[in-house]
Amino acid sequence: MIGKLTDEERVIALADLPHWTPVSDPDGIARHLTFTDFVTAFGFMTRVAILAEKADHHPEWSNVYNRVDIILTTHDAGGLSRRDIDLAKAIDALAG
Repeated sequence: MIGKLTDEERVIALADLPHWTPVSDPDGIARHLTFTDFVTAFGFMTRVAILAEKADHHPEWSNVYNRVDIILTTHDAGGLSRRDIDLAKAIDALAG
């Protein structure tokens, strides 16, 4: 089982993720993205879904027209873990 990040590990990890905001319920990180239209937003979500499935780590997210809101947390760890940080970095690479 993967463990929850310590406070120190969390600070270090989030320093490399300027687009992500800590959230407390659930304990994790969030990012809000805006695209030009629904098709572009949904295409982005599809690419993230493929990454998430390969990593066996799935985001909590929503999509309304051109907006995508993502929360990453590791339920098994009880909060933010290395898996969330790795997926956030992969998402950032897709988002550009």
